Amino acid sequence: MIRMSNIHKYFGDLHVLKGVSLEVKKGEIVSIIGPSGSGKSTFLRCMNQLEKIDKGVVEIEGMVVEAAGDVTEKVTAFPKDVRATYRKMGMVFQNFNLFPHMTVLGNVIEAPMTVNKTDKVAAIEIAEQQLAKVGLLDKIDAYPSKLSGGQRQRVAIARALAMKPEIMLFDEPTSALDPELVGEVLEVIKKLAADHMTMLVVTHEMSFARELSHRIVFMDEGEIIEECPPQQFFEAPSHARVKLFLEKML
Repeated sequence: MIRMSNIHKYFGDLHVLKGVSLEVKKGEIVSIIGPSGSGKSTFLRCMNQLEKIDKGVVEIEGMVVEAAGDVTEKVTAFPKDVRATYRKMGMVFQNFNLFPHMTVLGNVIEAPMTVNKTDKVAAIEIAEQQLAKVGLLDKIDAYPSKLSGGQRQRVAIARALAMKPEIMLFDEPTSALDPELVGEVLEVIKKLAADHMTMLVVTHEMSFARELSHRIVFMDEGEIIEECPPQQFFEAPSHARVKLFLEKML
């Protein structure tokens, strides 16, 4: 479903991603783990064009949607197809990114109406469905400032789901939350997993990664140094750097 091949990304002289490659199949849940500054979030942002790659190839559903640098592949999709393909991705950020001047309903209906040209009545119906899914239908008229961090993150998930994505990207969705609020967000993600949603999750929640992931990807200093099923990752990692990381985290 997604194939990232030999992805390089620079910020000035800083080489953040150093030839990262990853393939994700439909229905897979892949957790991306690693120390801060390892390139995890940048890699996720390159996946949906929030950051432009400097070298490498991005393929989604068999179409080359981005190719940069010294590569032989060329973009095979028309611009309108690229835009439509990227709309199949929903992304949830660690700091919520809600519009503070809009109610919960306003935040959730904005993208379907603006991007998908959904009429307001239909957009409201979609919003109500998604807010019910994340357990926040009773907060539909509230403003973000009146919500807890966990509630705001669940609104952000509902907002992403309102676009009817086929792939969900989560960039450390619980890192900005107080510990007692983490569980309510992870519970929503677990429900998406039960619905077989394709997901990539950058996370420090080891128990979540162990329980729900099909694969664990460990990144360090801009490279993937371990990629394997959760049981192998947590019980018999092959790389010394992973063993050291897990000793500190667990």
